Amino acid sequence: MKDVHYLVRINKDPSSDWGASVRDLPGCVATARTLESALRRIRKAIELHLKGLKEDGVDPPRIRRRSVVPRATRHEIDFYASVVVSTHVA
Repeated sequence: MKDVHYLVRINKDPSSDWGASVRDLPGCVATARTLESALRRIRKAIELHLKGLKEDGVDPPRIRRRSVVPRATRHEIDFYASVVVSTHVA
């Protein structure tokens, strides 16, 4: 088993819940009222996304290495986190 790290974009503005998305897995998103819940949900979403790709006989996209710059304004929070999933779930 190997752990895989996915870069997750976390976003929040005053009129919404926390959002999480994975650029390396298009369509893999999650939302929640708390940051902790959003991170738990995106980890589960990644696991389900990878499982679906495997069931369809599709290799997951290669994880791209990139540097990111966190950003915050008075009205919005935008940063990145690393979420680890084990390949045994994929």
